Amino acid sequence: MYIQQSDLFEGMKRDFIKEVMDKMVKESYEEGKTLFKEGDPADYFYVLLKGRIKLALGGGEHLVHIVSKPGEAFGWSSLVGRETYSASAECLSPTKVIKIERTELEKVIEKDPQSGVIFYKRVAALIGQRLISSYEALHMSHRGETAVSFGTGQILESAVSG
Repeated sequence: MYIQQSDLFEGMKRDFIKEVMDKMVKESYEEGKTLFKEGDPADYFYVLLKGRIKLALGGGEHLVHIVSKPGEAFGWSSLVGRETYSASAECLSPTKVIKIERTELEKVIEKDPQSGVIFYKRVAALIGQRLISSYEALHMSHRGETAVSFGTGQILESAVSG
């Protein structure tokens, strides 16, 4: 299936990947469909096959991330002890995903802890990369508002405060 193409599962035992794949369900959604909302029970972990998903906070008002790369994972709240999703997921185009129920994935991981450790390291790297991207976006936004230098490289106090 498609999941083997995902960096998320690289280096894991073939039996582990097969068992995860056997428990995954393929679904298709139309543009505008909401897969889950911020605060909904975090029951599923998703991998994008095709399409674009907007992850947003505050009822969809504040963009967090666009999931657009086939094999990219989202819905990780379901895997890290969160009872609810931390963002909403809306389809920006016709979308295909595969998803697995949290409890089913946990059973597979319990049977093969070695592959489970690799899997969770990959999830941590995914979360870390999104955090870095968020920091960069915040930094650029903050710099754009306060770092007025008029080409001199020096921030002018009057430009910042006024």
